[in-house]
Amino acid sequence: MTTANAYDLATKDLDPPFAVIDLAAFDANAGDLLRRAAGVPIRVVSKSVRCRHLLRRVLAMDGFSGLMCYSLSEALWHVEAGTSDDILVGYPTVDHRGLGELAADERARAAITIMIDSTEHLDIVDAAAGHGHPEIRVCLELDSSWRPVGLPVPHVGTRRSPVFTPRQAARLAREVVARKGFRLVGMMGYEGQIAGVPDATGKPADTVVRWMQRRSAAELARRRAEAVRRVRAITELEFVNGGGSGSIETTRAEPAVTEVAAGSGLIGSMLFDRYTRFRPRPAALFALPVVHKPAPRIATVFAGGYIASGPVSATHLPTPYLPAGLRLLRVEGAGEVQTPVAGETARDLRLGDRVWFRHAKAGELAERFTEYHLVVDGQVERTVPTYRGEGRSFG
Repeated sequence: MTTANAYDLATKDLDPPFAVIDLAAFDANAGDLLRRAAGVPIRVVSKSVRCRHLLRRVLAMDGFSGLMCYSLSEALWHVEAGTSDDILVGYPTVDHRGLGELAADERARAAITIMIDSTEHLDIVDAAAGHGHPEIRVCLELDSSWRPVGLPVPHVGTRRSPVFTPRQAARLAREVVARKGFRLVGMMGYEGQIAGVPDATGKPADTVVRWMQRRSAAELARRRAEAVRRVRAITELEFVNGGGSGSIETTRAEPAVTEVAAGSGLIGSMLFDRYTRFRPRPAALFALPVVHKPAPRIATVFAGGYIASGPVSATHLPTPYLPAGLRLLRVEGAGEVQTPVAGETARDLRLGDRVWFRHAKAGELAERFTEYHLVVDGQVERTVPTYRGEGRSFG
């Protein structure tokens, strides 16, 4: 682990708050993702990075291929900027303006595939682009949650697509193929109950989580394979995408899957510390200055209330990282204008000193900072803009 002093020296000419990317950690995480994927191509999830320089860096590495964007407007921007010519929009869109731009731009139509899970999505495209519009590439989303029979919890995982069974997938595929102006080129499923649920929290529930994930992965592998078989009987598919940083091993083992998705594993945010399958290195950190010393064992830093999306819990708060031995106060947490940290280490902190934090989620840190300082070999190699630094925010 790099020490606080090393980061302090590398950024001594910068005034906090600011954020850094440790490029050695970022590249090591990329290598670990490739090792885990074992030759299956990795589509980079852009929302977990939200920095074009870093996206281009990882796409230049063998084994990474294409982007998964989280909005159509983001995908159109990347096409215009030349970031990638293979972009899957991971969520259905109802963006009429964006759909009109997509239909009118031949380069964008060749590069971008939009997500659908019903014919209503096709109706929205028709309404936005006009009937008789050029062919739009679409991907069918298969709901990859687990619905165990006989258990008190009927649904485990994220609530996404209404297409759950192979029969439903085949029915929608036939309807897409029959519609003019659309070409079905892919299938996607995100097993959030495996990819997004840690199994090494140190709590008794870990055993239950691992049992759930094994059962869910086995059920999904059978269901996805049958869904892909039925859809391929109707039309050719260019790709079948699945998984996330937390489920690469089980997803890439499915013969029906042709590519896996990953992004958070590049950044190594705090929520990914608690998996048995892998342990990424912390690549993204932010520094906040000490502005109060209200007590010997408490230091209060400026700002810090960068709360991650998801269920409200302590796990979604930023975490003091360096110097080691600091913790948030339960009664205050992380605040918009100040954040107190406590611990024996706080005795040595003085006004103006830095406390280094990690964000709970990967890409959301980029919504708080306009630039990332790229640290390598003990110095800032360069400074690059985040999406927000380029004047872009996609929701």
